[in-house]
Amino acid sequence: MLKRLAGLTLAIALTGTLGVTATAHAAEGKRVYNGLQITFRTDTPELFCTLGAVGTDDHQRHIAISAGHCLEPDKKYSDREIPENVQPVYDRNDIGFGPIGHVRYYKDPEGSQTGHPTKDYMVIELVPQVTLSSQGPYLKQTGEVKSPQGPVSPNALNPALDTERLLTTGDNEIITSGQSGVWYGTVLSNDNGIYQAPAPHVPRDSGGPVIWHVPGTDLPSTDNNFQAAGPWAGITKAITIEWPPFNYTSSANILADLRAREAKDPAHNIFGAGFQVTNNP
Repeated sequence: MLKRLAGLTLAIALTGTLGVTATAHAAEGKRVYNGLQITFRTDTPELFCTLGAVGTDDHQRHIAISAGHCLEPDKKYSDREIPENVQPVYDRNDIGFGPIGHVRYYKDPEGSQTGHPTKDYMVIELVPQVTLSSQGPYLKQTGEVKSPQGPVSPNALNPALDTERLLTTGDNEIITSGQSGVWYGTVLSNDNGIYQAPAPHVPRDSGGPVIWHVPGTDLPSTDNNFQAAGPWAGITKAITIEWPPFNYTSSANILADLRAREAKDPAHNIFGAGFQVTNNP
């Protein structure tokens, strides 16, 4: 099933470059939420990606998740923890605030034109001056989706957690939002934790939010001002030539890789590991 639920905006391709900095003039109380458009340079706000989820990690750091392919591969920085504040992240529509956070990790695509096949994600540590919110422009995230009977993410340790298991195809719907509005559709394919569904997105929606439609709850419509609530299920990834063409990286793949990377880290201190969506309104 596919539904188009709000207006359409045209967009073009995205690219980002590591290493541009600016001075912050942060004020208390700025909200950061799923669906927020982010940019990595103050001089090119037309180049942007989107936040897929915000919350905390197991060290209680404030964390946001987006897509790894939003930044170009860099041998010095990609595929490693980045404790240095070398890559600021800005609210595209409020650059004057200064950085809302800094990139702490992003996955090298390893030659793929649409991001790494199973680990296309980015971890951003948010600055203390911002306030986390579970409520995006259209989607409210209520924790992380659990699929106890679903197949295990290819990135998971053994045994896998329920949050590291994937939605089954054919009987689960996801809801996503972006520049073209709010859409929902059935998960028709699952390729190693990359969901394919006829729920459209456009360029620069990359990294944006996906939630699971909890059976029996309201779908977005004119009756509820196109709002929906449900657990975080993934982020926007790519458009391909296969049907359905709209690809989403599952939250299971992201959470599993974060836990696996922390298990290998002698200090057990990986930015984003143990990520949980905020319950702040």
